Amino acid sequence: MQKLLKYQWLTLLWALFILIICCVSLGKAGESHLFFKGFDKLTHTGLFFVLTVLTFYGLIRKQGHFKFSAAVFISIILIMFLFGGLIEVLQLKVFTYRSAEWADLFCDLLGSLMAIFSVLVTTYAVSKSK
Repeated sequence: MQKLLKYQWLTLLWALFILIICCVSLGKAGESHLFFKGFDKLTHTGLFFVLTVLTFYGLIRKQGHFKFSAAVFISIILIMFLFGGLIEVLQLKVFTYRSAEWADLFCDLLGSLMAIFSVLVTTYAVSKSK
């Protein structure tokens, strides 16, 4: 387990940041004119994009190569779905001052899928340049 997590410390820190930012009360800041309609969805997408990229970064450092099986991609999607679902359940049951929405979970998955696509394109480009 320690060997697996050795290269994932950035991922774990980012996941903790996501958990904190998605569960804190925004108070009056959520009503600020600086936030536009859909800002929350864009934030979920971006946070999970970065989380997924950091996950792949840790895997690449651990493996030493850029090749991943379909099982790795499916596992990462499942992990991101479960983490996003956990956040929504916490918002529904524990942090009731936040709203749990299916659209947030969809945007979490969308960010992860965008990151997977980016990783695929980037790793393909790196492998072809060698």
